[in-house]
Amino acid sequence: MSYVLFTDSDCDMTPELAEEYGYKTIISMPYSIDGKTTYPYVDFKTFDVHGFYNQLREGVLPNTSAISAQQYYDYFEPEFAQGNDILYVHFSAAMTMTFNNMAQALQDLRKKYPERKLYQIDTKGITTISLGICLEVGKMYKDGKSVDEILKWAETGVDTFAMYFYADDLKFFKHSGRVSGLTATMGSILGIRPLLYMSADGKMDSYGTARGRRRAIEAVVGKVLELGDKPAEHRILIGHTDADELVQETVSYLKEKLGDNLDIMIVPVNPTAGSHCGPNALGICFRAIHR
Repeated sequence: MSYVLFTDSDCDMTPELAEEYGYKTIISMPYSIDGKTTYPYVDFKTFDVHGFYNQLREGVLPNTSAISAQQYYDYFEPEFAQGNDILYVHFSAAMTMTFNNMAQALQDLRKKYPERKLYQIDTKGITTISLGICLEVGKMYKDGKSVDEILKWAETGVDTFAMYFYADDLKFFKHSGRVSGLTATMGSILGIRPLLYMSADGKMDSYGTARGRRRAIEAVVGKVLELGDKPAEHRILIGHTDADELVQETVSYLKEKLGDNLDIMIVPVNPTAGSHCGPNALGICFRAIHR
């Protein structure tokens, strides 16, 4: 059976990484600024990380939206027409209604291509944790693993990836409805950073707060030390929203705790997901005993 890999831009996948890890298609998840909708890696080839997050620093509040059933149809149909099945590694279905549109598209496609299949791996996360899982799947794909072997791995493998992070300015979560207005105002005034993680059911939950960026970094690294499954032996991904200085501080702190020979990958968070958390946010994806 011939199958191809799909993912989406909310998984922090870039065209360069897609080529390296065997992903044929990145489904583009849009964001809008002042009524203009942008599709990552369709409307631009390279994400201007600093330029985008500077807009947010200057007061821009982007909006995000689901793609339509027709757009999903247009992504999938060419592969089915060529006789290919699809393995789609995607961001958490628990965080969006967009997958209802995908289900509608698949219902129509199955009538036209009853022999074709779309398999799914729900990363139960978004941004950097999803990328970590995508890279693991891509490695197996390039090693010649069957779709059944990869799906079997995903049954338990997805939950061995954890992500802990913090947001710097709660007004972006307020705008997207993720926190109450009072909480957002208090956080901005007092310098409190919410500490967040991706739960085993694919939702973004809070596990506390920290006052100041340094304490937030220490709290996030503390979760790596607490829950990590031999983290020094696996790749660690640091996701950030244009926070280069904080990334370097985090790298130094990780090496202080775990040694200098770490495999660390720095990941700029995609603009669609970044619209919800704003600039200067930072998180760590690592292999864990549990989320």
